[in-house]
Amino acid sequence: MLLVIFSGSRKGRIIFLNGASSSGKSSIAVQLLSVLDTPYFNMGVDVINGLRAKERTLELGEDEIREVLVHTRAGFHRAVAGMAHAGNDVVVDHVLSEPWRLIDCLAVMSGLDVVLVGVYCDLEELRRRENARGDREIGQAERQLAKVHAHGLYDVECDTGVLSSRACALRIKDFLARPAGTRAFDRLRERAVAAGTLGPDQLGVK
Repeated sequence: MLLVIFSGSRKGRIIFLNGASSSGKSSIAVQLLSVLDTPYFNMGVDVINGLRAKERTLELGEDEIREVLVHTRAGFHRAVAGMAHAGNDVVVDHVLSEPWRLIDCLAVMSGLDVVLVGVYCDLEELRRRENARGDREIGQAERQLAKVHAHGLYDVECDTGVLSSRACALRIKDFLARPAGTRAFDRLRERAVAAGTLGPDQLGVK
């Protein structure tokens, strides 16, 4: 007996939160699920990392863990794209601190509506939060800060040192209510293709 293969035509939207560690992305994601009018999934890279066997991960050498993390993040990108292609709306919490992460997302999320949100916070506050959390490597946020926003283009920007996480979520919701135009992800993809860092044959989930 033949099984019916899912073939829904609707594609979901991705709200992509990018910022340094401890900048407030996860708190904004929680608030977005509360204020948005339709049900979204909250898919954070930390959640995916947490699914990996902790004991076996701790046994890995430096080069091995680096390779595992690359595969983890690549899988995360494709999981998000797959959810959206199946018609699910998704909030993504990520750190684009390496150029390849952005290029990979631009490739696998081609054809999807991605709203790129820059989440900012000043260094002094990042340091305070990092120390208060106790579950982050001290100095991690500072090292990421110069890299994570290097691409310099967003649809929406939020400063969590000024706005509450709920206020940031409402700002994003207000943006979604506007007529859709060319998204930052689309412009960044065009820029990458023009620069030769992303080939047209690389677009799509692979």
